[in-house]
Amino acid sequence: MSMDVHLRDLRYFVAVAEELHFTRAAERLYVSQPALSKQIRALERQVGVELFRRDRHRVALTDAGTALLPHARGVLDAWEEGAAAVDAAKSAQRSTLVVGMSTSPVRGGMLPAIRSRFTAAHPEVVIRLRQVNWEDPTAGLADGAADIAFVWLPLPGQDRYDWTLVAEEPLLVALPDTHPLAGRAAVDFADLLDEPFLALPESTGPLRDYWLALDARGGRPPRIGAEIASTEETYEALAAGLGVCLVAEGNVPLLTLGGVTARPVHGVTPSRYVLAWRREEGDRTLVRAYAEACRRVTGGQLPDGSST
Repeated sequence: MSMDVHLRDLRYFVAVAEELHFTRAAERLYVSQPALSKQIRALERQVGVELFRRDRHRVALTDAGTALLPHARGVLDAWEEGAAAVDAAKSAQRSTLVVGMSTSPVRGGMLPAIRSRFTAAHPEVVIRLRQVNWEDPTAGLADGAADIAFVWLPLPGQDRYDWTLVAEEPLLVALPDTHPLAGRAAVDFADLLDEPFLALPESTGPLRDYWLALDARGGRPPRIGAEIASTEETYEALAAGLGVCLVAEGNVPLLTLGGVTARPVHGVTPSRYVLAWRREEGDRTLVRAYAEACRRVTGGQLPDGSST
């Protein structure tokens, strides 16, 4: 006996078994009565036994039909539960926003403020934070692992992205407390040209060049003391005296934990910290809503510094 039965066959069987009337069952299923009768006969041939006794006056379940009915209902119920679980998973996927970051935006409680404003408008949405090391300067945007991300400009492939400005901050130089320049109130970048610098991985491209301040070196190549790919690695390299590095004002507390100090630097361009997204995702409701929440929390700045 072949039991390769389709859900539709079981659904038709259950409807007839519950109605005990082919015409009413056909109306319930929105099919024609002849088509339903044909399908039930095909099912009976497939299982090798009659499931209904039919005469001109009534329809009744056979013993085999009675035996099959609870199992057919169970299969249909299980499928409904499975389909509901799939729908729930799809809904959860649609209702999850992945926010990438390589450096936590510690600026004045900004991240909780954005989350609060966003979830007030979209309480059903789960925000998932994804920490990415500095080898990926897009914080997951490039490979689609993040829907939206806090990143530093410039980005590799920058034409692929749109963004809203989170902060434009002056740069400081982070160096060991014992460094000869640590006692100054401020440092000219010209005094740092011969210093070994901590550098981002080469994969970060233009962002590595920015933090090495290539545009302020007058063509002189930087000395690389060590490569770093996270805040922790940066602090350890600074404390070990492997080099100095430029740091945005808002990130100074992440590095000056003991044995490391930071001093303002003259002669370098300010940093730009942004919330970015893939350009083709700009019309997605959740991306747009999170970006708007960020704009409101940070004062509504756009990349050119104007208000929304």
